[in-house]
Amino acid sequence: MNDQHRYCVIMCGGIGSRFWPYSRTALPKQFIDFMGTGRSLLQMSYDRVLALVPKENVLVMTNAMYVDLVREQLPDIAPEQILAEPARRNTAPCIAWAAWRIGAIDPQASMIVTPSDHLITGERLFVENVRRGFDFVEQNEALLTLGITPTRPETGYGYIQVGDEVAPGLNKVKTFTEKPDLELAKVFVDSGEFFWNAGIFMWSVSSIKNAFRLYAPEISDKFDAASDVMNTPAEREFIEREFPACVSISIDYAVMEKARNVYVETVKFAWSDLGTWGSLYDNSPKNAETNVTQNCNVLSYNSRGNIFAVRGEKLVVVDGLEGYIVADAGDVLLVCPMSREQSIKQMVNDAKIHFGDKYL
Repeated sequence: MNDQHRYCVIMCGGIGSRFWPYSRTALPKQFIDFMGTGRSLLQMSYDRVLALVPKENVLVMTNAMYVDLVREQLPDIAPEQILAEPARRNTAPCIAWAAWRIGAIDPQASMIVTPSDHLITGERLFVENVRRGFDFVEQNEALLTLGITPTRPETGYGYIQVGDEVAPGLNKVKTFTEKPDLELAKVFVDSGEFFWNAGIFMWSVSSIKNAFRLYAPEISDKFDAASDVMNTPAEREFIEREFPACVSISIDYAVMEKARNVYVETVKFAWSDLGTWGSLYDNSPKNAETNVTQNCNVLSYNSRGNIFAVRGEKLVVVDGLEGYIVADAGDVLLVCPMSREQSIKQMVNDAKIHFGDKYL
């Protein structure tokens, strides 16, 4: 199919609380240049898809409070390409909105849905894999997700068990499993049948709309009733009125885990959801002491395996520290063992309870 019928939806509405205190409500992680490239994670996501779809076919789904940030970081896209959610309702309602909007523009369209905060290297392979995925969903009534070969028994990712192969690198999905415990994750990795769920989806607009009608009619009914106003000035009024009333549910639970026409493409590019300080540590260059410094000055003694992220001109001096996150965002200093980083969400909740929104 001609690339003119191919679209990309970049999901860009999250807060990224596991990267607190760097990722804050006013400036979430997708808008931050974590890798020191001069481009934020959102900008890198946008750059990556321009080899696959025309820039006018890129839609950015974001929270209304981040529209100005998106415009600032992606000046090439038109205002109507930014879909501003008036409330957070997880991924299923936002994907439905994008699908009905794209369908109103181009009923023949196919689309890729990708988060804005993932780190992908090996972009030639990414383009190659995504083009193969587009070809597949354009020729089949299929819902496709991308699967990453696991490199460790990770408990923070979802897993996909593959079934029968339908084409080279493409399999039927047998099961989905959300964030297993360590023992089960080890079994998954050892079996060779399980892949990490990258949260990147591909389908034709008609296929995903049909899937919503079958498995999430409480969402599709709203958008079907508003089909005539999609991509018109009346669309905004409908969204402001009806979107907050949508059930808050992920696309995985609403559709993917129920549908029978779900497939996985096992891909070769290097991927990380860059969801935690530990994943940033894993994907960053390290010095001779295996420490990572994020644009800051550090003097370390007898210290290994740490990540230091400190804003401003402050000098960090440490002695005898091993396996820690040290993140200073000016008004908040976080010092936490990397092995305990899953507790950062609870720390954010505690900060809210004790201090309101001051440090969020």
